[in-house]
Amino acid sequence: QVQAEESGGGSVQAGGSLRLSCVQHGYSYCRSDMSWHRQAPGKEREFVSGTTPDGNSQYADSVKGRFTISQDNAKKTLYLQMTNLEPEDTAMYYCKISACGLSAGYRQTFWGQGTQVTVSS
Repeated sequence: QVQAEESGGGSVQAGGSLRLSCVQHGYSYCRSDMSWHRQAPGKEREFVSGTTPDGNSQYADSVKGRFTISQDNAKKTLYLQMTNLEPEDTAMYYCKISACGLSAGYRQTFWGQGTQVTVSS
């Protein structure tokens, strides 16, 4: 079965940087699509960044120019480099994997447990 494991969160001051990692455990019978999402207290989970099948990066407007997504396919790892962090970035960050853990024709969504990012002013 496919699993997502995030790491790299922490507490930083405004203007600081963090690098999040998400490792895919398990085999997928189809292409895995990985993306980052976050959820702040009292708010709905929102998209942060992801990559399209042709390799283009996508970002929420609120993080454009500050966050950079990258992927190491050999290591099945997705990264999110976050710079110039703001208190508004404080949230639990989740990795989402769309993959085929059971068969090639059956795509499922897998979420990690999340990693907390706290930015103080």
